[in-house]
Amino acid sequence: MEGRRSLFAPTRGASRSSDTQPGLETPRVIMPGMEYVNLGKSGLRVSRLCLGCMTYGSRKWREWVLDEEDSRPFIKRALEAGINFFDTANMYSLGASEEVLGRALRDSSSREEVVIATKLFNPMREDPNGRGLSRKAVMTEIDHSLRRLGTDYVDLYQIHRWDYSTPIEETLEALHDVVKAGKARYVGASSMYAWQFAQSLYIADLHNWTRFVSMQNHYNLIYREEEREMIPLCRGQGIGIIPWSPLARGFLAGNRNRQGGETTRAKTDDYAMQMYYQDDDFAVADRVSNVAKARGVPNMQVALAWILSKPGIAAPIIGASKPNHLEDAVNALALKLSDEEIKCLEEPYRPHAILGHS
Repeated sequence: MEGRRSLFAPTRGASRSSDTQPGLETPRVIMPGMEYVNLGKSGLRVSRLCLGCMTYGSRKWREWVLDEEDSRPFIKRALEAGINFFDTANMYSLGASEEVLGRALRDSSSREEVVIATKLFNPMREDPNGRGLSRKAVMTEIDHSLRRLGTDYVDLYQIHRWDYSTPIEETLEALHDVVKAGKARYVGASSMYAWQFAQSLYIADLHNWTRFVSMQNHYNLIYREEEREMIPLCRGQGIGIIPWSPLARGFLAGNRNRQGGETTRAKTDDYAMQMYYQDDDFAVADRVSNVAKARGVPNMQVALAWILSKPGIAAPIIGASKPNHLEDAVNALALKLSDEEIKCLEEPYRPHAILGHS
C-alpha cells in the first residue's frame, strides 16, 4: 500500500535506510506513556521530551559526536517512543547535524508529524557576516538550515544567544519576516538575561511582530539560577520552557568524578568542566544517587523527574548516545517524586555565577 507523501523536499545524495523503499512509509510502533503539552500558550503540541541532536553529526566536530550511521537508530527510536520534538542548530557539526536529522526524519516519519527546531547565532563562516543575528545573517542562515534539513519550513526557529552587536529590533523584524515568508512557524530564544528577554517581548508586541513562544535556557538540579527571574517571567508571559542540559551534560547521570569521568565526552568536554565540578555540585549529584538507589532507578530518571515536576517546564532537551538513554528518559515521565525527595535533592544547592549565556 502506498504511504502518505512526505513533505520533505528531496535532498541530493541523501541516503535511505535499507528497510525503507521510496514511496513507502515505514510503519511505526508508538510506545505507551508519552505525554504532550502545548508549547507555552501557543497551539503547538510537543512531546514532554525533546531529543537534542548536538550528539549527531560528525566526529570531525567533536570526538564524542556520533556519525550518521550510528545516529539514525536513536532518532528512529525516539519516534517510536512518541517523541515528536527534535532540536538542533546550524552550528552543530557545522551543519551536519541538520543534515543527519533531516534525512532520518524523512525516512522514518512524515513531515507534518514532527516538530523540528533549529537555531542560529554562532559562527558558520570566517567572514564578518558569518555569525550573529543581523538581518543578513537571519535571512542567510534560515535558507541554509532549510536546505540541510531538506524541508520547506522549520516549526521553531530560535536565536541561540543574545547578539550584542545587532539591535534587537533588527533581529526581531527579520524573524517576523521569516515567519511571514512561511519558512518558520514559530520563533524562540535561548539563554540570555531576563531583562533582555522581557525587552524582546515588549518590542515584538510594540511593533506587532511575531513573538517568541519558547525559552531554551540552562536549567538543572546543579544550576537553578533561572528560578530567580527567567522562569517566573516565562510563566507570567505564557512562554514554553525547554531547558537545555537537564542532566548537566551527563554530570547528574552519576558517572562523573573530579577528574572528569570515564566516557569519551567526560574526558573531552571542556565546557562542562568550566560550568560544573564544584564541591557543591558533587553534593547535589550525591543526593541524586541516594534517591535513585532508594527508588531502584537510574540517576538519570531522578534528575529528569525533578525537572519535569517544575511548573512551566514544557519539554527538557535530552541527549542520547547509548540505547538506555532514551528508555530511561521515557520512564522518567512516570516517576513522581515526593515532596520529601524533592527537598532532599534541592537542599545542597548553593548560588552560582551566571553560566551558559555565552
